[in-house]
Amino acid sequence: MPDNEQPKHLLSALESVTKLLLDKDIQGMIIGGLAASLLGNPRFTNDIDLLILDLDNRLPEFIEKLRRLGIEPRISDPEQFALESRVLLLRHQESGINIDISMGILPFEREAVGRRRFESAFRLQLALPTPEDLIIFKAVSRRPRDIEDIQAIVARHPDLDKGRILSTVREFADVLEMNEVYEDIKLLLER
Repeated sequence: MPDNEQPKHLLSALESVTKLLLDKDIQGMIIGGLAASLLGNPRFTNDIDLLILDLDNRLPEFIEKLRRLGIEPRISDPEQFALESRVLLLRHQESGINIDISMGILPFEREAVGRRRFESAFRLQLALPTPEDLIIFKAVSRRPRDIEDIQAIVARHPDLDKGRILSTVREFADVLEMNEVYEDIKLLLER
Protein backbone atom coordinates (compact mmCIF):
# COMPACT_ATOMS: atom_id res chain seq x y z
CA MET A 1 0.00 0.00 0.00
CA PRO A 2 1.32 3.51 -0.72
CA ASP A 3 2.81 5.36 2.27
CA ASN A 4 0.13 8.06 2.15
CA GLU A 5 -2.57 5.43 2.71
CA GLN A 6 -0.95 4.06 5.89
CA PRO A 7 -2.32 6.73 8.28
CA LYS A 8 -5.85 6.35 6.89
CA HIS A 9 -5.72 2.57 7.28
CA LEU A 10 -4.16 2.79 10.73
CA LEU A 11 -6.88 5.24 11.79
CA SER A 12 -9.59 2.83 10.66
CA ALA A 13 -8.04 0.03 12.73
CA LEU A 14 -7.54 2.38 15.69
CA GLU A 15 -11.23 3.30 15.65
CA SER A 16 -12.12 -0.38 16.12
CA VAL A 17 -9.44 -0.83 18.80
CA THR A 18 -10.71 2.24 20.65
CA LYS A 19 -14.27 0.84 20.68
CA LEU A 20 -12.87 -2.40 22.08
CA LEU A 21 -10.83 -0.70 24.81
CA LEU A 22 -13.74 1.52 25.85
CA ASP A 23 -15.94 -1.55 26.40
CA LYS A 24 -16.69 -1.83 30.13
CA ASP A 25 -15.88 -5.58 30.07
CA ILE A 26 -12.39 -5.06 28.63
CA GLN A 27 -9.37 -4.06 30.69
CA GLY A 28 -6.53 -3.21 28.40
CA MET A 29 -4.40 -0.68 26.58
CA ILE A 30 -2.23 -0.05 23.55
CA ILE A 31 1.41 -1.04 23.92
CA GLY A 32 4.22 -1.53 21.41
CA GLY A 33 5.27 0.74 18.55
CA LEU A 34 2.15 2.86 18.47
CA ALA A 35 2.36 3.64 22.19
CA ALA A 36 6.08 4.35 21.77
CA SER A 37 5.29 6.77 18.93
CA LEU A 38 2.81 8.64 21.08
CA LEU A 39 4.92 8.68 24.26
CA GLY A 40 8.35 9.05 22.62
CA ASN A 41 9.21 9.92 19.02
CA PRO A 42 6.77 9.33 16.17
CA ARG A 43 7.85 6.38 14.05
CA PHE A 44 6.41 4.01 11.48
CA THR A 45 4.58 0.98 12.77
CA ASN A 46 2.62 -1.47 10.68
CA ASP A 47 0.59 -3.10 13.44
CA ILE A 48 -1.20 -2.40 16.70
CA ASP A 49 -0.15 -4.18 19.88
CA LEU A 50 -2.54 -4.44 22.81
CA LEU A 51 -2.40 -5.85 26.31
CA ILE A 52 -5.73 -7.16 27.57
CA LEU A 53 -6.35 -8.83 30.93
CA ASP A 54 -8.36 -11.92 31.84
CA LEU A 55 -9.02 -13.51 28.45
CA ASP A 56 -8.13 -17.13 29.26
CA ASN A 57 -11.64 -18.28 30.19
CA ARG A 58 -13.52 -16.19 27.65
CA LEU A 59 -11.63 -16.43 24.39
CA PRO A 60 -14.60 -17.61 22.25
CA GLU A 61 -16.85 -14.74 23.33
CA PHE A 62 -13.96 -12.28 23.06
CA ILE A 63 -13.18 -13.40 19.49
CA GLU A 64 -16.86 -12.94 18.62
CA LYS A 65 -16.75 -9.41 20.08
CA LEU A 66 -13.71 -8.72 17.89
CA ARG A 67 -15.54 -9.99 14.80
CA ARG A 68 -18.34 -7.49 15.42
CA LEU A 69 -15.64 -4.79 15.29
CA GLY A 70 -14.26 -6.09 11.99
CA ILE A 71 -11.27 -7.81 13.60
CA GLU A 72 -10.69 -11.45 12.63
CA PRO A 73 -8.13 -14.09 13.65
CA ARG A 74 -5.32 -14.32 11.10
CA ILE A 75 -4.37 -17.94 11.86
CA SER A 76 -6.27 -21.19 12.12
CA ASP A 77 -7.06 -22.28 15.69
CA PRO A 78 -6.39 -18.87 17.26
CA GLU A 79 -7.66 -19.97 20.66
CA GLN A 80 -5.17 -22.82 21.05
CA PHE A 81 -2.31 -20.64 19.82
CA ALA A 82 -3.31 -17.88 22.25
CA LEU A 83 -3.47 -20.22 25.22
CA GLU A 84 -0.01 -21.61 24.39
CA SER A 85 1.76 -18.38 23.39
CA ARG A 86 -0.28 -15.81 25.39
CA VAL A 87 -0.79 -13.83 22.13
CA LEU A 88 -3.91 -13.58 20.00
CA LEU A 89 -3.01 -12.87 16.35
CA LEU A 90 -5.63 -10.81 14.52
CA ARG A 91 -6.21 -8.59 11.49
CA HIS A 92 -8.50 -5.61 11.06
CA GLN A 93 -10.35 -6.61 7.91
CA GLU A 94 -11.11 -3.19 6.43
CA SER A 95 -7.56 -1.87 6.76
CA GLY A 96 -5.46 -5.04 6.65
CA ILE A 97 -3.63 -3.86 9.81
CA ASN A 98 -2.42 -6.69 12.05
CA ILE A 99 -3.42 -6.52 15.70
CA ASP A 100 -1.54 -8.58 18.28
CA ILE A 101 -3.14 -8.96 21.69
CA SER A 102 -0.96 -10.03 24.61
CA MET A 103 -3.04 -11.86 27.19
CA GLY A 104 -2.08 -10.27 30.49
CA ILE A 105 -2.05 -12.16 33.78
CA LEU A 106 1.04 -10.94 35.63
CA PRO A 107 0.68 -8.64 38.65
CA PHE A 108 2.77 -5.99 36.85
CA GLU A 109 0.44 -6.14 33.82
CA ARG A 110 -2.59 -5.67 36.08
CA GLU A 111 -0.96 -2.71 37.80
CA ALA A 112 0.04 -1.19 34.46
CA VAL A 113 -3.52 -1.45 33.10
CA GLY A 114 -4.75 0.09 36.36
CA ARG A 115 -2.44 3.06 35.75
CA ARG A 116 -3.30 3.48 32.04
CA ARG A 117 -4.27 6.89 30.78
CA PHE A 118 -6.69 7.90 28.09
CA GLU A 119 -5.07 10.45 25.80
CA SER A 120 -6.43 12.23 22.76
CA ALA A 121 -4.74 11.35 19.47
CA PHE A 122 -6.15 11.06 15.96
CA ARG A 123 -9.45 12.46 17.34
CA LEU A 124 -9.77 9.33 19.50
CA GLN A 125 -9.34 8.58 23.19
CA LEU A 126 -6.52 6.04 23.25
CA ALA A 127 -5.76 3.89 26.29
CA LEU A 128 -1.99 4.14 26.81
CA PRO A 129 0.45 2.99 29.49
CA THR A 130 2.36 5.46 31.59
CA PRO A 131 5.79 6.26 30.13
CA GLU A 132 7.36 4.29 33.01
CA ASP A 133 5.28 1.20 32.31
CA LEU A 134 6.02 1.28 28.59
CA ILE A 135 9.73 1.49 29.38
CA ILE A 136 9.39 -1.59 31.60
CA PHE A 137 7.54 -3.54 28.89
CA LYS A 138 10.19 -2.62 26.33
CA ALA A 139 13.12 -3.26 28.69
CA VAL A 140 12.32 -6.95 28.90
CA SER A 141 12.22 -7.33 25.09
CA ARG A 142 15.68 -5.78 24.62
CA ARG A 143 15.39 -5.53 20.82
CA PRO A 144 17.29 -2.62 19.22
CA ARG A 145 13.98 -0.94 18.27
CA ASP A 146 12.83 -1.20 21.90
CA ILE A 147 16.06 0.40 23.15
CA GLU A 148 15.55 3.29 20.69
CA ASP A 149 11.96 3.66 21.90
CA ILE A 150 13.12 3.73 25.52
CA GLN A 151 15.69 6.44 24.72
CA ALA A 152 12.99 8.56 23.05
CA ILE A 153 10.58 8.13 25.97
CA VAL A 154 13.31 9.04 28.48
CA ALA A 155 14.21 12.15 26.45
CA ARG A 156 10.59 13.28 26.19
CA HIS A 157 9.68 12.63 29.85
CA PRO A 158 12.40 14.09 32.12
CA ASP A 159 10.32 13.57 35.29
CA LEU A 160 10.08 9.78 35.08
CA ASP A 161 9.82 7.74 38.26
CA LYS A 162 13.18 6.10 37.63
CA GLY A 163 13.15 4.33 40.98
CA ARG A 164 9.94 2.47 40.09
CA ILE A 165 11.29 1.57 36.66
CA LEU A 166 14.56 0.22 38.07
CA SER A 167 12.85 -1.67 40.88
CA THR A 168 10.41 -3.42 38.53
CA VAL A 169 13.03 -4.14 35.87
CA ARG A 170 15.27 -5.58 38.63
CA GLU A 171 12.46 -7.98 39.59
CA PHE A 172 12.03 -9.14 35.99
CA ALA A 173 15.79 -9.44 35.49
CA ASP A 174 16.08 -11.59 38.62
CA VAL A 175 13.23 -13.89 37.58
CA LEU A 176 14.61 -14.20 34.04
CA GLU A 177 18.17 -14.56 35.37
CA MET A 178 19.20 -11.81 32.95
CA ASN A 179 21.01 -9.14 34.96
CA GLU A 180 21.94 -7.40 31.68
CA VAL A 181 18.30 -6.31 31.31
CA TYR A 182 18.64 -4.31 34.52
CA GLU A 183 22.09 -2.98 33.67
CA ASP A 184 20.93 -1.81 30.21
CA ILE A 185 18.00 0.15 31.64
CA LYS A 186 20.08 1.58 34.44
CA LEU A 187 22.53 2.98 31.86
CA LEU A 188 19.72 4.38 29.69
CA LEU A 189 18.13 6.14 32.66
CA GLU A 190 21.45 7.64 33.81
CA ARG A 191 22.09 9.42 30.51
